[in-house]
Amino acid sequence: MKPVNAFPGLLHAFFYERLVQQLNVSPHTVRSYRDTWRLFLRFAAERHKRPVAELTLTDLTATEVAAFLQHSEQARKVSIGTRNCRLAALRSFYGFVAEREPTAIAQCAAVRHIPTKKAPKPAAQYLEPNEIEAILAQPDRATLEGQRDHALLSFLYNTGARIQEALDVCPEAIRFESPMSVRLFGKGRKERICPLWPETVALLKALLRRQPRTATEPLFVNRYGGPLGASGARFKLAQYVRAAAVITPSLSSKGVSPHRFRHATAVHLVAAGVDVTVIRSWLGHVHLDTTNHYAQANLETKRQALERLDPSSKIAKPPRWRRDASVLAWLDSL
Repeated sequence: MKPVNAFPGLLHAFFYERLVQQLNVSPHTVRSYRDTWRLFLRFAAERHKRPVAELTLTDLTATEVAAFLQHSEQARKVSIGTRNCRLAALRSFYGFVAEREPTAIAQCAAVRHIPTKKAPKPAAQYLEPNEIEAILAQPDRATLEGQRDHALLSFLYNTGARIQEALDVCPEAIRFESPMSVRLFGKGRKERICPLWPETVALLKALLRRQPRTATEPLFVNRYGGPLGASGARFKLAQYVRAAAVITPSLSSKGVSPHRFRHATAVHLVAAGVDVTVIRSWLGHVHLDTTNHYAQANLETKRQALERLDPSSKIAKPPRWRRDASVLAWLDSL
């Protein structure tokens, strides 16, 4: 009798029991994990020359996972960050399997020991207030789409929300009376409250008057009335940045994304003297080190500005090292 293939049941249990019921992860996380598994299973099926439905757990070894990650980087040209996200999705499943299938512990451990890859960190570039203003001036607020985009970008800058957090906001999450605020759900479904400026609330109210939504419907929608997607928001932002760069050329050299608005919020809060612990709560950072990064970036920006204004503040070049034969001889003898 042909043995039952346990893999489909394990994958189903991982998504519905572990991710949804036990961990209560966000729909965005579920979709991200789902997309990773779609790609991985198609990749493995092609390598094994058989349909996805016939793959077993023993086919999906650490060697297979490593090959998939290499293929993602080299053939699909994904970033190191995306590669690491896909590895995290696969690792999570194998950790779940290790609890359910003791006989697969060695295989699961091998996958979980595949290291994440460190990516080089480019020099930080943050949006200046005048650059934010230039972008916000681009949407044509006479149109419904332009009004929506202006409200969304203003909301992102006000709250420092991640793009999906903003797109998930419904009217019931907003407090329109003083003290005005919004309830956001971040990574791990963690809830936080962010204050709203009166100007932002006025924009949201105007949008709702023009395009009414029920209390539980997403506030930002596409032309068909469905939820606006993150890719759609990025596409529109790219258009506005190109237009804004004509009058603000500095934008041409900055890769502006919705997440850059989050970075700008953090840096500008630091510049305004807001305590980093408050900013941490505002942005929903798990670790204070993440927030401190923006404080350090702001100090570096101030230092560079000081050097441009005051020649006396420039650091003198260090003296050249002179060869000390006695010291070098001692080092050579070690």
